[in-house]
Amino acid sequence: MATDYQAEIQSLRKTFQKISSVTDPEALRARISDLTEQSAAPDLWDDQEKAQAVTSKLSHAQSELDRLERMETAIDDLGALKDMADEEAASDPETARELYADIDGELANVAAALSELEIRTLLSGKYDERDAVVTIRSGAGGVDAADFAHTLQRMYLRWAERRGYSAKVLDTSYAEEAGIKSTTFEISAPYAYGTLSVEAGTHRLVRISPFDNQGRRQTSFAAVEV
Repeated sequence: MATDYQAEIQSLRKTFQKISSVTDPEALRARISDLTEQSAAPDLWDDQEKAQAVTSKLSHAQSELDRLERMETAIDDLGALKDMADEEAASDPETARELYADIDGELANVAAALSELEIRTLLSGKYDERDAVVTIRSGAGGVDAADFAHTLQRMYLRWAERRGYSAKVLDTSYAEEAGIKSTTFEISAPYAYGTLSVEAGTHRLVRISPFDNQGRRQTSFAAVEV
């Protein structure tokens, strides 16, 4: 069954319009204008704390607007690419197939970026847009719990790496046999705190223990603080 590219692009456009209605690009532009004016004040840096707050807010607002504009452009480009492929379909089928293959790839990329943008619109807490400091401590379960804590650390660090986020391990206390007793690391990225805060709490793992000679089932616990 042929892909209905027009319907998929239209669906992406509708999702983008919903996001735009929440984020309000015009309000962002007005905010950027106001913050830019504040940042140009000659006495701004007389108050270091205020100056840093203004420049941070300006950077964040500009980043949000740039992200929205890039997304809108990407969707428009998909529409133009689809029209080009349709025009080539009759006269040059091979070129059309290549263009449709490009559309398939871009559809997936735009959909993923749009999904992330949609999630960000739900993160409106006071600290959601900030970096995150994560601490993991092994709990009940002995060596299995220490191994579980280490697994969680690797999982979060790989999650950050796959997304191109900056991650820095601040401290790690290793267990004697395997795994870790505790670890603290920082993930620097927009909305890192809001995204990771849902991970806070006690995590449980039930598995056949690789450290038990009799292959018994072991329940392990680890605490995550964000």
